[in-house]
Amino acid sequence: MRDAALIRPARRGFAALAVLAVLALAGFAAVRSILPPPAIPASAPADEFSAQRAFSEVRTIAAAPHPAGSAANDRVREHLVETLRGLGLSPEVQDTVSTQGGQLSASAGGTGLARVRNVVTLIPGSASTGRIFLVAHYDSAQTGPGGNDDAAGTSTVLETARALTSGGRLRNDVVLVLTDAEEACLCGAEAFVRQHPLARDGGVVLNLEARGSSGPAIMFETSTGNANLVGAYAHAPYPVGTSFAVEIYRRLPNDTDFTSFREAGFLGLNSAYIDGAAVYHAPTDTPEAMDRDSLQHHGSNALAVTRELGGRDLSTLRGGGDATYFPVPGLLVRYPGALVWPLAGLALIAVVALGWLARRKGRLTGRRLALAGALGLAPIAVAPVLAQLYWTVLTLIRPEYAALPIDPYRPGLYRIAVIALAVAVVVCWFALLRRKLGAAALAVAGLGWLAVLGVVLAAAVPGGAYLATLPALAGALAGIAALYLRDGAATAVITVGALVAVVILLPTVVMLFPALGMGLGAAGAFLTVLMMLALLPVVDLIHPSAEPVQGLPAARARRRGALPTLVASLAVLACTAAGLVVDRFDAKHPALTQLMYALDADTGTAEWLSAETDTQKWTSQYVAGDPKPVAGILPAFGAEELRTGPAQAATLPVPNLTLVSDTAAAGGRVLTLRLAPQRTVRFVTLHVAAGTEVSAATVGGRPLPVTTSAGGGWGFGFVFHAPPAEGVEVVLTVRGTGPVKLRAMDASDNVTEMPGFHARPSGVGVLGSHSSEMVAVAKTYSF
Repeated sequence: MRDAALIRPARRGFAALAVLAVLALAGFAAVRSILPPPAIPASAPADEFSAQRAFSEVRTIAAAPHPAGSAANDRVREHLVETLRGLGLSPEVQDTVSTQGGQLSASAGGTGLARVRNVVTLIPGSASTGRIFLVAHYDSAQTGPGGNDDAAGTSTVLETARALTSGGRLRNDVVLVLTDAEEACLCGAEAFVRQHPLARDGGVVLNLEARGSSGPAIMFETSTGNANLVGAYAHAPYPVGTSFAVEIYRRLPNDTDFTSFREAGFLGLNSAYIDGAAVYHAPTDTPEAMDRDSLQHHGSNALAVTRELGGRDLSTLRGGGDATYFPVPGLLVRYPGALVWPLAGLALIAVVALGWLARRKGRLTGRRLALAGALGLAPIAVAPVLAQLYWTVLTLIRPEYAALPIDPYRPGLYRIAVIALAVAVVVCWFALLRRKLGAAALAVAGLGWLAVLGVVLAAAVPGGAYLATLPALAGALAGIAALYLRDGAATAVITVGALVAVVILLPTVVMLFPALGMGLGAAGAFLTVLMMLALLPVVDLIHPSAEPVQGLPAARARRRGALPTLVASLAVLACTAAGLVVDRFDAKHPALTQLMYALDADTGTAEWLSAETDTQKWTSQYVAGDPKPVAGILPAFGAEELRTGPAQAATLPVPNLTLVSDTAAAGGRVLTLRLAPQRTVRFVTLHVAAGTEVSAATVGGRPLPVTTSAGGGWGFGFVFHAPPAEGVEVVLTVRGTGPVKLRAMDASDNVTEMPGFHARPSGVGVLGSHSSEMVAVAKTYSF
């Protein structure tokens, strides 16, 4: 008996080729629509954004690592002020002390603060209804020059300002905010929103970031109630953003400067390009690593959205709830969040109707449909598991991958391998079950799982429900129509239903890989399976039958039926082998290592430290054994466990803690202290022994919460980034009159200068973490 299907065109071979061609073109167009536009040369008109002009600023800003408080950062700030003045603006430097912004914990063992120097200027509007804030941070991580993170955002703000000042005035004010100490603690953004007069009335913020070196500039985060803002973003020339990305980011423990603005009640959009993340915070994050097309995408959209918002009545932007939105070739599709549940319900009803009609027309039986539905969970579960196993195998073959922050340097072939793996799982499942259950039952079951998942997503992550709801609805409606049509017409409507799944899901898969990395390749495999389930009616057209027919022996028929699975499996192996050949470590793409050095001035002993999960070959000459807590010696690390090894003690000046005054208070003492580093450092820390109760604390004139506990025998503490040369004033109110023991520590970034350090060979580099290359000196004081 021939296996039942939704359609059986008379000229199946021709139909299969035609459908393949249409879907391939649609997939190409969908992926192409989210790629960055070509960089525009410096000869572009003055009112346009030119990546080439902006890139000249990138070269200046990212000439060297420039963390907050460094002399290099001072030079960058001076350049920014000079550049803005050259545009006829009047920039100011907001020089203040700020506590950490958003939810970011600057230290496991205490509150984060920093001396920040933000660069702020106003482009006044003609009849302003509010303010638009263009925000980027100009400091870099200590381990890299920040060619992308965030010289990309800073140069985009400068080039956008140049374009705005070259044309007519906008209706609304535009405030340029180039923040300091983002990498340290988001303290620059926090200082602006809490202390600067221009932030007092709120407004709309456009934050510009980068977490890689290439890829599309994705609008990945919004404030709540984003419907009107997304409507403005849709006017960008190359809008790339999805409400699904917003839902994911809201659940991740990640923060940017946008966090401080959002939590202060600002409306806004957060954008970044995120592919090529192997350079993130690393020495390889140089201007030369930047894809200038990505910079063009960043800037073209920022300028267009600023102009769009610049002409609107900003008071009308609030309200409207969250929108569902996603890119398709040529536009950003969007609809109100209120439609999420109706569409999810409609998709479910449509799939049920398809199953009922297919049963009435003899295309399936209730038993076969139920069995297909139960077995439909198999590819949904198996493909993500295999994707995770695939990455595990890759890290066993190449252990250095485990130390990379997000992705390998050249992950493209591995990503294709994961997609091929998911395709192999689905076509294998389809081939095994088609003869016994029928293609129609499998197709309806696949759409059923999509519809059910749409309901689940509507409840859990409403902005992501469209990923399942719309393909299920389109596929079900196309299937219903196909039941009443013949041959070419039936094939056409089935193809249209499949096009919806390809256009919606394929770009999402492409964007999701760099967002989550190969370590979470299961997510990409999962979405690929959803797309394949929506394509099952088309798969039936393309997939050769394993049924023996006249002139074709059973064994040969089975081999023909297994051909798609074999081809997809071979693609996995071929992409993996090619990926291993292409993605090799070398001087420009080094394996990443993490090493620190700590000197305990109390005992005169030193240790090498490493936060590597699996010790790299180069690092193993310094550290060994299992990770262990280090809070007893270095309270700022809190509960973090590190691998350690003995080191030769260097002659280094200790952080100086002096008692300025000691006065009695009700039931205790008020200690005024000055904490001053005696060498060039990036930050200083101070922690109080756990036995001493601190009831109030002020650092650098800023009151701090006193509930933190570092562990390891230490209680309240703080981390102060970019400390001034004269030190930081600390006022502690403690209960009791007994001695107070404190642990002071400072940290520089010159591990290569420590005795016993051996230069990294070619092909071995530095992991872009906030503690890489750190040299810590700690000393205990008692007053």
